[in-house]
Amino acid sequence: MKTKLISLSILILIFFVSSFLGKLYFSIAMSIFAALSLRELLHIRPKDRRTPVELELFSYILIIFFVMNNYDAGYNFYFIDYRLFTSMILIDLMPLVVVENRKKYNLTNALYLMGSTMFIGITFNLLVQFRNYNTNYITYIFLIAFLTDSFAYIAGKLIGEHPFMQHISPKKTVEGAIGGLIIGTILPTLFFASAVNGRTPMYVIMIVTAILSILGQMGDLVFSCIKREFGKKDFSNVIVGNGGILDVIDSIIFITLGFLVMVSVL
Repeated sequence: MKTKLISLSILILIFFVSSFLGKLYFSIAMSIFAALSLRELLHIRPKDRRTPVELELFSYILIIFFVMNNYDAGYNFYFIDYRLFTSMILIDLMPLVVVENRKKYNLTNALYLMGSTMFIGITFNLLVQFRNYNTNYITYIFLIAFLTDSFAYIAGKLIGEHPFMQHISPKKTVEGAIGGLIIGTILPTLFFASAVNGRTPMYVIMIVTAILSILGQMGDLVFSCIKREFGKKDFSNVIVGNGGILDVIDSIIFITLGFLVMVSVL
């Protein structure tokens, strides 16, 4: 967890620097992160179940279009061009007719590829759109992720005694989860009230932030489940000492998706 926090801090710094440079730079940075994340999801599967290289390359191109969609908009549309979805569906499903070897490419491969592409593409596109609408949205999301992870680790180390979700992550504790939730709720709530929207009642901001903090911890657990499903410790070794991109931003992904659902309340 300690190395994750260091890596998370570095990635957040990259996010903020690219955001400061402008919409285009931030969108390019998010496209790179999205492509790397998609690669990790595709390559965590056993070699005999991986996507054919031609379709994998197409998916990397498509993920860039997903992320860059509406990248220069001055306000949030919260939608992605349907032509991206239809292109993906057609190109990922048509090989089922051409490829005779079902062990090489089958319906499960196609659905996994489509689901992974949509999951990663939509998430990073949302980050781009949130940044365009209000850069403080990004700060708010990252604050929740960083503080929840940090203080879950600190509280777990100092007072953690009772195991939490031990079948998924043996090192997590109830005390750590509560500590992360408390600090990951209070400080981001104060930030949102002072820097984003002070007109929203404080209790509403606190409830929404608490939900997002819980989602961040759930994201960590869900991605741990994915790794256990394929018998892997890390998604990749792209980040020395900490595994892959998804090992670091798992909580950010779930918080981002949850924020889209809750933003209308704020």
